[in-house]
Amino acid sequence: MPLPTLRSEYTCPMHPNVVQPGAGSCRVCGMSLEPRVMPVPKQQNSELRDMTKRYWISFILTVPLLAIAMGDMWPGGALRRTLSAGRLAWLELVLATPVVLWGGWPFFERGLASIINRSTNMFTLIAMGTGVAYLYSLIATVSPGSIPSADMSGSPPVYFEAAAAIVTLVLLGQVLELRARGRTGAAMRALLDLSPKTARIVRDGNEEDIPLERVKLGDQLRVRPGEKVPVDGVVLEGASSVDESMISGESMPAEKSVGSRVVGATVNRSGSFLMRAEHVGNETLLAQIVRLVNQAQRSRAPIQRLADHVAAWFVPAVVAVAALSFVAWCLFGPQPRIAYGVVNAVAVLIIACPCALGLATPMAIMVSTGRGAHAGVLIRNAEALEALERVDTLVVDKTGTLTEGKPSVESVVPLSDISDVELVCLVASLEQKSEHPLGAAIVAAAKANQIPLRETSTFQSRTGLGVSGKVGGKMVLAGNEKFVNELEMRTALFGRQIDELHRKGQTIVFVGVDGRPAGLIGIVDPIKESAPQAVSELKASGLHIFMLTGDNRSAAEAVSRKLAIEDFEAQLPPDKKAQVVKQLQSQGRVVAVAGDGINDAPALAQADVGIAMGTGTDLAMESGSITLLHGDLTGIVRARKLSRATMRIIRENLFFAFFYNLMGVPIAAGLLYPLFGWLLSPILAAAAMSFSSISVIANSLRLRRVKL
Repeated sequence: MPLPTLRSEYTCPMHPNVVQPGAGSCRVCGMSLEPRVMPVPKQQNSELRDMTKRYWISFILTVPLLAIAMGDMWPGGALRRTLSAGRLAWLELVLATPVVLWGGWPFFERGLASIINRSTNMFTLIAMGTGVAYLYSLIATVSPGSIPSADMSGSPPVYFEAAAAIVTLVLLGQVLELRARGRTGAAMRALLDLSPKTARIVRDGNEEDIPLERVKLGDQLRVRPGEKVPVDGVVLEGASSVDESMISGESMPAEKSVGSRVVGATVNRSGSFLMRAEHVGNETLLAQIVRLVNQAQRSRAPIQRLADHVAAWFVPAVVAVAALSFVAWCLFGPQPRIAYGVVNAVAVLIIACPCALGLATPMAIMVSTGRGAHAGVLIRNAEALEALERVDTLVVDKTGTLTEGKPSVESVVPLSDISDVELVCLVASLEQKSEHPLGAAIVAAAKANQIPLRETSTFQSRTGLGVSGKVGGKMVLAGNEKFVNELEMRTALFGRQIDELHRKGQTIVFVGVDGRPAGLIGIVDPIKESAPQAVSELKASGLHIFMLTGDNRSAAEAVSRKLAIEDFEAQLPPDKKAQVVKQLQSQGRVVAVAGDGINDAPALAQADVGIAMGTGTDLAMESGSITLLHGDLTGIVRARKLSRATMRIIRENLFFAFFYNLMGVPIAAGLLYPLFGWLLSPILAAAAMSFSSISVIANSLRLRRVKL
């Protein structure tokens, strides 16, 4: 099954607007680009491979450099006693040059690109820091007389080991970061790897295995026990239980029989069945999930604007602080002043790299959306994930959200001059041309009782009211009370029967024949088994629940009573539902709407967060910013837990990034030297900078284990 064809396109996790055909670095922040659709696990990241090679070679050359620089503390002390300072500097130059110029070449390339593109970033600071340390040391080695404030030996201090160590540590940070970023896409790769490679097609009584990409619409496929369902379709014969946990997050297998819909990549647990392919390739649910998750992972949460605003002035500010630090040390510092100035300016440039700040939000969003997909919660964009945490009011549609959405006929109440069979026959014959779920329930009841249907003519449908038409020469109408009242048909004749059906929570279809009341049909839609507990958990989490329905008030009251929902409105047309949502928003509430039908689409679009039930229509899924694949309220509980966990992780990441820079820059500049004599080595600054980025990613990866 060919999944989304975007694997050749690469983008930046921090700047999703940056897209190019192949791998490379971001022109804005310099970060390594990622494929827009995650590669399967067997594909290795070429950037990671290159950085790993550069790191190990640089590490091997940097170890002796550090040994020399540490003096008597290391074996290099004997070498220092044997060679003069000048010769040692030349030896350090030989060891450091390949590390800085070859190992660190990608950083210089990205730093130069940032200046050309007028978009300074972390690589601007790394290139400046290592470049300054290396060039200063090179001049001090080649022409020691040109550097004032030399020590007693006449040779100024050199910092080749600092430049090399910085490059090596930054390379190590890049290797660890690329590995960790690869783990953020584990959920996506797991989804991509779910699809089977072959399908068993049935043609002319023969069965054979074919590659999945050769399956076409309408093909009949055999699925045996233990096999994965190849594509989306419908069961033609046989029965089984299918494990859909990888798609919906539900652990209990779903029972399938003739007419049941099955989803590609789910696992057939027991019986064998024959199915017809109805969605293949990019049209399968799995492919749509992959597209939605990719779209969400590349979106930006509003909280990211804070980091973007800071980053806009952060790097120029750091360069200014480094320059001021250099000047201050040159004017007021101890001898050798220039050397102290260089070391502290380099430390400021290196420790203040804003990588952690930029990664704080995108990494959490990437992990979160992938985790949500495996729990049956599809998030369309990061803005919805952030907004869901702030939601205080949940508006739910009744039919299909709180109830099963599969109404069935419960009562048939004819008047004295017509039988119950005749009443069902007339209405079912009329409703077979309707797409309304109540009409479908009546048609299903007629078929279940083997009541033959008749031809219908002059069929008319009134949205939100009912239907009418001629059945066997009789003018039949069926609809709600408002519909029959409009046609001046007296409902008072039903009196006691109406009250009784209302008390039972049944939705009433009023039936008229040839202008006279003919009877009532009571329809019930059972409450979903998971609804009571889900409503209880949502209320416990601080949500105020408001139920809206187009059904009659009595049916709405019955559902609200069973689920302990105090606030509801009934008999609402679609546009009125959106108005109710708007009214709640005008009261200062942050509103989420959960619904599954076409009539819910306006309300879903109006809401701060629209939650579409995956069992509903495609229009509802397009209108919602979050889709629940299993289609019940337990998915909202999961989505809310995920939202809260994600925002907590993002705030922790931003705090650590801000706190790290606020504390690190003054120390690196030498602010504590007059008080305690403390200076921050550029090597330690590089280690701290790399650790800060890795810690942000590691913190984000905690979302993979969050309990939903």
